[in-house]
Amino acid sequence: MRVLVIGNGGREHAICWLIRQRAPATELYCAPGSPGTEECGESVAIDVSDIEGLGRFAAERDIDLTVVGPELPLSLGIVDAFRERGLRIFGPSRAAARLESSKVFAKEFMHRHGVPTSDFVVTDDRDTARSAAERFRLPAVLKADGLAAGKGVLIVSSPEELEAALDVFFVDRRFGSAGARVLIEPFVLGEEVSFIGFCDGRRVLPLATSKDYKRIGDDDAGPNTGGMGAHSPAGIVTGEQLDEIMTDVMERTVAGMAADGTPFSGVLYAGLMMSPDGPQVLEFNVRLGDPEAQALLLRLEEDPVDLFAAGADGDFGRSELAFSSGASACLVLANQGYPGKAASGDAIGGIEAARAREGVVVFHAGTGRRDGQVIATGGRVLNVCAVGDDLSQSLARAYGGAARIHWPAKAMRSDIGRRVLGTGAVLS
Repeated sequence: MRVLVIGNGGREHAICWLIRQRAPATELYCAPGSPGTEECGESVAIDVSDIEGLGRFAAERDIDLTVVGPELPLSLGIVDAFRERGLRIFGPSRAAARLESSKVFAKEFMHRHGVPTSDFVVTDDRDTARSAAERFRLPAVLKADGLAAGKGVLIVSSPEELEAALDVFFVDRRFGSAGARVLIEPFVLGEEVSFIGFCDGRRVLPLATSKDYKRIGDDDAGPNTGGMGAHSPAGIVTGEQLDEIMTDVMERTVAGMAADGTPFSGVLYAGLMMSPDGPQVLEFNVRLGDPEAQALLLRLEEDPVDLFAAGADGDFGRSELAFSSGASACLVLANQGYPGKAASGDAIGGIEAARAREGVVVFHAGTGRRDGQVIATGGRVLNVCAVGDDLSQSLARAYGGAARIHWPAKAMRSDIGRRVLGTGAVLS
């Protein structure tokens, strides 16, 4: 089996790692790949946005299955392009990917099909945005309609913060065309949870629960990022709530997409707030979360090649997935300055020392090579992940591994999992 994984982040390294663990005979390629994915297969120097180039490579190499990691190629229609070539690919069509590529589309879809979510206003006008935020009462949430790498959400708690956020959208135009339309929503109280399922167009295979940490700083301080850590299980979701999420969110969404003529196959990710009124959808993604994927894939006891191929063919033929007992954790090691302009180019030491620790796996998120050394090139640089008998042990192992990795601009959160564990102690 020849498999192509598209992407070069920690999520894609985790996918390649799992394929190598569960299906070692696979002929594996990753485009464009990273120093991490090169440990698992061959890198292909094609950008994720080059849909024509990726399709040509897959056809020429007779690729049996393509798995798409990031959202950009999905929003550009890579699945449609590959299917037109007769190539098997796991992911949603461009039309279905609008659940992530347009927050306006997603909100209107949810309201139309009764998927639980908050009220909202859409505008391209500063005064309307201000009036909506004031009507919802502060704190309020402002979101860029389009893709913004997880950074297009601003939470404002005061009139001053609201004006500064309005400047970001309407004066600075920080998010470019993605921020041409802005959603204004009320702030929903509760704990945030990620719920992810694999879809074949008709049914949903739920993954284990997970929780990610979006803000850059401890105690959820500072701006949103692509994610600074995650763990599985989430630790705050009951069995009754899981049933409610599956029925009211996941299955209702897949049924609604099919009814609208855009059946959804691929990965459906619901970012949820567990509010006093029940689960509320904050956003949809149409791919594995990053870093949730890293934590989840450490626990997945399945052959991912068989699983993704069945999803691409539109028939999983079963209703559940097998996950290991215990827990897993993922810590994001970033460059100082992220999510803004981040330092880069430092040589990284200690990766192998971290991997030598019991239960620890290190995935590359934003790295390169220079003179034979691994260097930090991205905002999010490495993911230090670990499994354990419980959440406390997996977090302790991950933090122990992270302590052995060093470069001058290294930055990370020290409180991942703290609230869930309820100890108030920093794990190190």
